[in-house]
Amino acid sequence: MAGNDLGSLLGGLLGGGQSGQGGSGGAGKILGALLGALSSGGQAGQAGQAGQAGQTGQAGQVAQAGQAAPSGAAGGGGNPLGGLLDLLQKSGLADQARSWIGTGNNQPVSGAQVKDALPDDTLRKVADETGVSTDQAADRIAESLPQAVDKLTPEGQVPSGSLEDAIRTQRL
Repeated sequence: MAGNDLGSLLGGLLGGGQSGQGGSGGAGKILGALLGALSSGGQAGQAGQAGQAGQTGQAGQVAQAGQAAPSGAAGGGGNPLGGLLDLLQKSGLADQARSWIGTGNNQPVSGAQVKDALPDDTLRKVADETGVSTDQAADRIAESLPQAVDKLTPEGQVPSGSLEDAIRTQRL
């Protein structure tokens, strides 16, 4: 699915319209661009597979707890969310990511933390696609990602099917 289509779905999930620069529609657009960039770049799939391999460290602990996506989720399954979460966890944001997946309060993350966690080329792709600077893209991702992950993981698990199916299910 194209980033714009995914962005529209995410915008709807977050309570916004189908498009637009501000509000939840803008959040959906930025997250759709991020997940699309991760899917096409393979970064999310590599991270998801590494987490599933049972590596030690924070990301491995989350994978062992059953909260990471299945391996290859960014590829055939059409769900780059698990790979994105693994990238964040490996960058020292495991506690925040777990809070978004869990049922408690969502811990915040800063734009600087997001910028440090994401590959530079991925953040540049997101910024280019959404017409903002890389700093603005990181800030917008930091603002909207906790809520989006929280809504996409109501059972405390990253969805195993496609991301589009998970979004549609949550919007029903």
